[in-house]
Amino acid sequence: MAERMIQAGGIELCTEAFGDPVDPPLLLVMGLGASMLWWDEGFCRLLADGGRFVIRYDHRDTGRSVAYPPGRPRYTGQDLVDDAVGVLDAYGLPAAHVVGLSAGGGLAQLLALDHPDRVLSLVLISTSPAVPGDRRLPPPTRDVLDFASTVNVDWSDPASVADYLVGYERMITGPDRPVDVAAVKGLVARDVARSRDIRTVQNHDLLEDEERPRGPLSSITAPTLVIHGGADPLFPPAHGRALAEEIPGARLLLLEAAGHGLQRADWQIVAGSILEHTAAVR
Repeated sequence: MAERMIQAGGIELCTEAFGDPVDPPLLLVMGLGASMLWWDEGFCRLLADGGRFVIRYDHRDTGRSVAYPPGRPRYTGQDLVDDAVGVLDAYGLPAAHVVGLSAGGGLAQLLALDHPDRVLSLVLISTSPAVPGDRRLPPPTRDVLDFASTVNVDWSDPASVADYLVGYERMITGPDRPVDVAAVKGLVARDVARSRDIRTVQNHDLLEDEERPRGPLSSITAPTLVIHGGADPLFPPAHGRALAEEIPGARLLLLEAAGHGLQRADWQIVAGSILEHTAAVR
């Protein structure tokens, strides 16, 4: 299907749907600093071919969605949570299965806490508890910290952006998986070409959290599947285990060799697990 611009809370977001609208809806929420293209079209079609109506969308300041001046976002992280509700409203969906990746998994958790009636089920991939608890979780690995301290990217230069993102993918994928450099560079080229201003993705690093009264993760009622890489350097596996322990009834799928994010090598098992999980929820 073609991309569709929608109005959500007075701002414009770019969305794209796959599959038959009569099938159970599945909303994909990407992490911060990434457009919907990072939900690969091939993966989206796997889910659609499995009988799901799949929707992906660009966050504010990514892709073709509304962009703000670099360094001056006029919204909060809570607005990104509410944007997901706006996407469901625009498609006329009272509720959907919600799949969140990385920081998108955090947004999905908050969505389930703030709007439990809009979430049929949750799938949380490569993420961490969005509501602080008492437990201490391990920090990112030394590779992540070293990369963050040495990164030097010129966001006005597409070649520099591509080199940075290839390096980032290599780092988060972990030592056991090769990175398809040509594929990443192709994705970055498409992302830059369709972006209103690729520099604005940096605004996500400046977002403040809007304090909103909400319960602990143990108050999430949506059936939850946690999928986590055993070699995740950004959120080590203890983060996934914590989610599975804190959300009542949650199941954990640990992908031993996987790093952070969603690599092509894991598409089949992840898509199959999502389809199985969402099929069990009526």
